[in-house]
Amino acid sequence: MQGYEEDLAYIHDAGFSGFACDTAPELLKILRQAGIRQGLVIDLGCGSGIWAAKLVKASYRVIGIDSSGPMLEMARRRVPQGEFRQESLFQAQLPDCHVVTALGECVNYLFGEAGGPKTLRDLFGRIHGALRPGGLLIFDFVQPGALKKSRWRKDFRQGAGWAVLVEAEEKIKKRELERRITSFRKAGQLYRRSQEVHRLHTYPGVELAGQLRGIGFRVRLVRGYGNYRFRRGVAGIIARKV
Repeated sequence: MQGYEEDLAYIHDAGFSGFACDTAPELLKILRQAGIRQGLVIDLGCGSGIWAAKLVKASYRVIGIDSSGPMLEMARRRVPQGEFRQESLFQAQLPDCHVVTALGECVNYLFGEAGGPKTLRDLFGRIHGALRPGGLLIFDFVQPGALKKSRWRKDFRQGAGWAVLVEAEEKIKKRELERRITSFRKAGQLYRRSQEVHRLHTYPGVELAGQLRGIGFRVRLVRGYGNYRFRRGVAGIIARKV
């Protein structure tokens, strides 16, 4: 799985940027309340750079990491002051930093050999090593049972020049969630059709919190960022390096 090729990347930026826009003010408050008012933020799974733009405007330095080339093209145009790298968030080399964020459930994704419980544990360890004392790790994730009892859901959304159909299926015992995404994007007088399949591994919040505490973080499980509330089945963690 590559994920977020040209058409889906465009649609995600055009029609699904509300999460990044709505959470950014709340996340900035969390950073300031922790006494982190400047310094380097590493944004794992940075997408089209909406959160990175908010950080730069607030006087932080940003390194954005994403595996999607089309997403990074948009991020570089949006945030010319930022640094953006195309690589797996699970395998990226992390420099010394003040904050690491991974927003929009990106820690759940499975990319071939990358992703999954062991890879995520390894990532947590590298993040702890990269963060300065008192630094923050902030991320959100999908938990088992996100699709309720039906374990299957179909969603459809459309906007100016695009439409997208998402069929999601969950296997709770295997902790697997699969999203089959069919997108339509206007190209001239016609619409171009493309498909992607996104596979995710789901994690109970208490399990991830326990792993982080074992590494040396002080951990808080949250149902949202500040006044922003997550949808059903999603939780977040704010972890501080002791």
